[in-house]
Amino acid sequence: MSAGDAGKGLLGTAPPIIEVRDLSVVRGGKQRARVPCFDLRDGEVLAIMGPNGAGKSSLLLALALLIPSAWESYRFLGREVSVRNALSFRRSMAVVFQDPLLLDTTVSGNVLMGLLMRGMPREEAQVKVHHWLERLGVAHLESQKARTLSGGEAQRVSLARALALEPAVLLLDEPFSSLDVVSRMGLMKEIRPLLRQTSTSAVLVTHEFAEAAVVADRVMVMESGRVVQEGTPKQVLAAPASPLVATLVEFARVMAGMVRQ
Repeated sequence: MSAGDAGKGLLGTAPPIIEVRDLSVVRGGKQRARVPCFDLRDGEVLAIMGPNGAGKSSLLLALALLIPSAWESYRFLGREVSVRNALSFRRSMAVVFQDPLLLDTTVSGNVLMGLLMRGMPREEAQVKVHHWLERLGVAHLESQKARTLSGGEAQRVSLARALALEPAVLLLDEPFSSLDVVSRMGLMKEIRPLLRQTSTSAVLVTHEFAEAAVVADRVMVMESGRVVQEGTPKQVLAAPASPLVATLVEFARVMAGMVRQ
């Protein structure tokens, strides 16, 4: 069974929510990513993993239409994307970075801002703000200044801000990597059921196989800007396709053993 077939078995045969062909990202005069074929299906969580410098974040930012890139074709929700109409498609996406990038205002004000900018009436937006802060376990911090939060609290607010927009696709650029172990494990356990309950498609960038195995339906491993393996977490765990993938898998096994001990 191919990786594509595995994905169809998990998520049906609906057309991809994102479908890109021959994507290339050049930054600083160097090619950071070259991906002949990228698909994300409706309701799927895809993990893009690899070591530092593999091209993971460059690929994610290109998919989010936030950096210059080139492609033969890019289809989002069945429509062709171009430089001219990119802004209209970005409104259907939300990005969460490793640094939460919160505004210097209250917790509720951070989540409220994006909704008001989308034209939602303030009263309706405030109801939505409270709902999402409650879902992420930080409603009790609504009136607190965002800059006073712990790392785990700030990332929960960042996720609430993104999910409140009800994006068609959520793009997560190593959102757990700067958190302490307790905060990281708590968020990893919560994010997967939350994405399922909201039917949100997501792309997660990570350099740790353990994160991908917990959160993702499918894993894409990158090295030097290229995809070296793709499949379900179980397929990649059972049959690493390169020394790099074998190292990432072995590290995850060692960490799991340490946690069990």
